Amino acid sequence: MPDKTPWYCKHAPDLGNAFRAYHDAANYDGMLDDRARELIMVALASNQKCRYCMELHIQSAQDAGATREEVAEALLLASVANADTQLYWAKDIFEKYFQILLFLDLR
Repeated sequence: MPDKTPWYCKHAPDLGNAFRAYHDAANYDGMLDDRARELIMVALASNQKCRYCMELHIQSAQDAGATREEVAEALLLASVANADTQLYWAKDIFEKYFQILLFLDLR
């Protein structure tokens, strides 16, 4: 039988096992059902650009009863949230840059 110990637990056991406990605790049966939890994880994996995570959570979402349309909507919502974040970040830098130019009278 293959050893299923995560690589990080083998190489950094103290921190690795603490992370594993944190990871496992986050996957308990809480207020969200498995379908909702996996759709959130699909969206997060998309914004983190983790191909492995996306594949895992799309499959898990489907296994939990999510439809193709629900997965697509979660991905679109993640995309919108990512775009909004980018725009607000860019706005802050844009305004800061031009405020400095106005202050220095370089516009």
